[in-house]
Amino acid sequence: MPDGGLRTGSTEPKRRRRRWVSPLLRRILLLNALPPALLAAALLYLDQYQNGLLAGDVEAMRTQARIYAGAIGEAAVRIENDRAVLVPEAARPLLRRLVEPSPNTQARIFDTAGLVVADSRVREGPGGAVVTEPPRQARTPVVVDTATDADSFDWTPALGPDRREELRLALEGGVTPYIRRTPDGRLLISVAEPARRGSQAVGILLLTREAREVDQRLFEIRISVLGLFTLALLLTLALSLYLAQTMAQPILRLATAAGAMREGKGRGGSVPDDLMTRRDEIGILARDLQRAARALWARIDANERFAADVAHELKNPLTSVRSAIETLRRVEEPAQQKRLLAIIANDVVRMDRLIGDIADSSRVDAELSRNIAEPVDVGQMLSILAEMHNTTREEDDAILVPELPEGPLVALGVEDRLVQVFRNLIGNAISFSPARGQVWLRGRAVGDVVELSVEDEGPGIPEAKLDGIFERFYSERPRGERFGQHSGLGLSISKQIVEGLRGRISADNRRDAEGRVLGARFILRLPKG
Repeated sequence: MPDGGLRTGSTEPKRRRRRWVSPLLRRILLLNALPPALLAAALLYLDQYQNGLLAGDVEAMRTQARIYAGAIGEAAVRIENDRAVLVPEAARPLLRRLVEPSPNTQARIFDTAGLVVADSRVREGPGGAVVTEPPRQARTPVVVDTATDADSFDWTPALGPDRREELRLALEGGVTPYIRRTPDGRLLISVAEPARRGSQAVGILLLTREAREVDQRLFEIRISVLGLFTLALLLTLALSLYLAQTMAQPILRLATAAGAMREGKGRGGSVPDDLMTRRDEIGILARDLQRAARALWARIDANERFAADVAHELKNPLTSVRSAIETLRRVEEPAQQKRLLAIIANDVVRMDRLIGDIADSSRVDAELSRNIAEPVDVGQMLSILAEMHNTTREEDDAILVPELPEGPLVALGVEDRLVQVFRNLIGNAISFSPARGQVWLRGRAVGDVVELSVEDEGPGIPEAKLDGIFERFYSERPRGERFGQHSGLGLSISKQIVEGLRGRISADNRRDAEGRVLGARFILRLPKG
């Protein structure tokens, strides 16, 4: 028995379903995520860089404030009644000398009551005037009203509006560094440290520095980020053009090819070859579109051939009926009229059978597309058909001999249609078998396939007809059988049903050891249920 397998279609769709991420999807995600990732990384780096710069400045100012506060606590204090008292006259020049190397830093000393007693940018001018020195960039002094009260100076926001609580925290060293930006855009950092003599706090030192280096470096980084953003924008545009060339344009070309097919052009398929050779989804779509177009044209050609064959097959009995009717009009002898009426009746029965088989053939594909294949015990089905035939057969009819394995033999199929296939094959085998001959019904499971065969003891199939025996309206009848008893569509319908169930059907001859034909064999291979 020739080996064969079930044609279940290409395995490529199964492989595609197992992929978690397809190649084209990976390409889209990678290319579109790259520019935003670069920009996000740059922004994240900018935030970390700015925080690092400010943290470094704050730590340096804390160290500087501790040094200044220690110097003030040691050199600008006198002891009164066993208590350390801050001496403003000594604190002011000392504070100016301490701050002098840091031109962008302003230092203030507050006493324990929260009043300003010294300011590194304030000195006494002629006549007791108070002169406020601006930062080093603008060296023109500013003269303000004479004042000795701390309220004549701005209370720094670093200590907040609630002076008592902020003063207590500052004396304990618990004021959080304060970073703010002035209305004119300057970035200021303020830290406060208590000035102590031993364990006694004598005042508060407040340092305020303009963080120009931070702004300058941030400006440089922003310029770099702008450059990265411009690069990301250009890269996005370039990648978009690339995706348009690799995705949008091929899809438009496929749409154009589909339009050409719809208009009847490109009968053999008009999908560009370069698209079908691609290894991504576009290539899969192109190949599927090409196969669909060829299958559609094959179906159209088959329908045209079928219509031509139907017209030819119906023309013969119609011609016979018309000839018999014309002859009947001229014949007056009753015996001849009776014979002509019998011919007409026979041709009408023949046309009715032919039209019924044609309608059945036309419905097969539609019915199989609507019905879902289910597990069917084909072994039990063949056993029942054999028992029914052997019980009701005529004396000279062939005997059906089932040779099936014990237990169920389950295949995927539609029960009614499989019964139709087996009836066609069994009826065909019985009609070619000799009187009281045998027809074997065999079945077995081979891998993922259920293999069934119907074998007879007839004259076999001519070698030249083995490939065409399943064609529509093919008829090779036994000798002595009356003409017109069969439409020639039985085997064709059987092939339609089997292939619609994703199986295969073939025919060959049984031979002995010397190569002599012992009979015909029809083999079905169906998917295992």
